[in-house]
Amino acid sequence: MMKERLHEIREKALAQINSTDSLEKLNEVRVSFLGKKGELTIILKGMGKLSAEERPVVGKVGNEVRTAIEEGINNAKTELKKAEQAKKLAEEVIDVTMPSKEFKVGKKHPITKIIDEVTDIFIGMGFSIAEGPEVETVRNNFDALNAPKDHPSRDMSDTFYINDDLLLRTQTSPVQIRTMEKEDLPIKIIAPGRCFRSDSPDATHSPMFHQIELLVVGKDITMTEFKGTLNTFVQKLFGSETNTKFRPHNFPFTEPSAEIDVTCFKCGGKGCPVCKGEGWIEILGAGMVHPNVLRNCGIDPEVYSGFAAGMGVERLAMLKYGIDDIRLLFENDVRFLDQF
Repeated sequence: MMKERLHEIREKALAQINSTDSLEKLNEVRVSFLGKKGELTIILKGMGKLSAEERPVVGKVGNEVRTAIEEGINNAKTELKKAEQAKKLAEEVIDVTMPSKEFKVGKKHPITKIIDEVTDIFIGMGFSIAEGPEVETVRNNFDALNAPKDHPSRDMSDTFYINDDLLLRTQTSPVQIRTMEKEDLPIKIIAPGRCFRSDSPDATHSPMFHQIELLVVGKDITMTEFKGTLNTFVQKLFGSETNTKFRPHNFPFTEPSAEIDVTCFKCGGKGCPVCKGEGWIEILGAGMVHPNVLRNCGIDPEVYSGFAAGMGVERLAMLKYGIDDIRLLFENDVRFLDQF
């Protein structure tokens, strides 16, 4: 009687397995026959009532039925998974002839591009990068740089003072002071960073701007190294055909001082609206480090000498990319920035 019941369960289970069309329903079939309260499980629990002769025979049939049901479930599960995957692939077919979506890729800001380009040039010449705080002391920003007490740059109309001793740096030159006071000689650094001056925004002025300064201090540093370094920099930035012109100037922190002009890269020195017909464009101020500046940093000017230069990043960007209004660099207009 129990053997016949087991065969019936086997046929019933296999029939349900073959008619199942989802993994969820297949699991329900497994539980209904092989679970703790499943039909096969309940039957096999009643084997204890059988005689000693019937028990091994029924047990063998019971194991064969369980094996048949498990194999049927496993085979059905494999087929259902294949069918499910095939259905998903059919639904996710990609038409390779359709136009793709356009993904906007970000670009470097022109100021960042100039900073990176200038930095790479000087690193290639053996310079290292130095940084300093944007909130500076009056001493580092003016006094140690040999700026006279009555110098116009100290006026509140030009400088953002926080109190009598602190201000927003007007140049990255204070980094030079900090470096000369803390680092061992010789020194060969560039100092890129943001600066602040009390200017009203217009086409050529901004209260916040970027500057890159360079400083070289060591023994036997002369105008030869000074001119050679700047000539190399200019030709790498604007092209090997670019010439330089050193015009005498006056800065409190350098002596002698000079403003450096380069041949106009738009007209090649012939004269055009960019260079106002002169064929030359001024790009930076520089000079040999003033002996007083060296003394203020504890360096003996009788033994050591050096040169320094400073350039406005926005000016370089405007000149190189033909930008006629500095405000365009800070308005974050994507239509403008997409050109670079």
